[in-house]
Amino acid sequence: MMETSLQHLLFSCLLVCCINNEVLPAGLTVSPSRSQFFKGDSVSLSCEEDNISAGWTVRRNTTRKTRTQCGDGWGEPAGSSCNINSLYKHETGVYWCVSREGAASSSINLTVSGESVILQSPVLPVMEGDDVTLSCQTKTPSNLPAAFIKDGVIIRTEPAGHMTLHHVTSSDEGLYKCNIGGHGESPSSWISVSGQEVKSAEPSTHE
Repeated sequence: MMETSLQHLLFSCLLVCCINNEVLPAGLTVSPSRSQFFKGDSVSLSCEEDNISAGWTVRRNTTRKTRTQCGDGWGEPAGSSCNINSLYKHETGVYWCVSREGAASSSINLTVSGESVILQSPVLPVMEGDDVTLSCQTKTPSNLPAAFIKDGVIIRTEPAGHMTLHHVTSSDEGLYKCNIGGHGESPSSWISVSGQEVKSAEPSTHE
């Protein structure tokens, strides 16, 4: 009797999953983990998946093309990962994972700069209460003084080019960039602060 009930329960679960076409979401990770890159840098994008049979692949929107898949004129597919050996400026854009059934992960924004300064900042939302370190980097690594700017206002100048935000809250969310005298200014990147687990969603920018 117990075995019959168990089989019935298992069948019901499988039926519901099939009806809902349910696929556990994947999370897109970036290595090295940052949101800005110099032109010519390499990057690896991976769909961290719970269900390997879902067939997750990396897609992107850039200024040149919309909703293109890794291997379609860019990147080298490797299972559920995508490797780009030499980034170009036009590869700035929105990247996300899509399953074979059409489910989508949350998206991330990557910026490729042809200039001499970038801001190293978290590519994924950071948890409230965590410490976050921002680094202002030149093409040739150095520890030069840097001014850090949030929403257009200089918030701090650090002699070694690194700034730590301690115990971040939602008030730390914003658009950040940095400036190194004699070298220039980085592009801007948005830093998000989350008080709970980030939920998977179809990015509105895909349309």
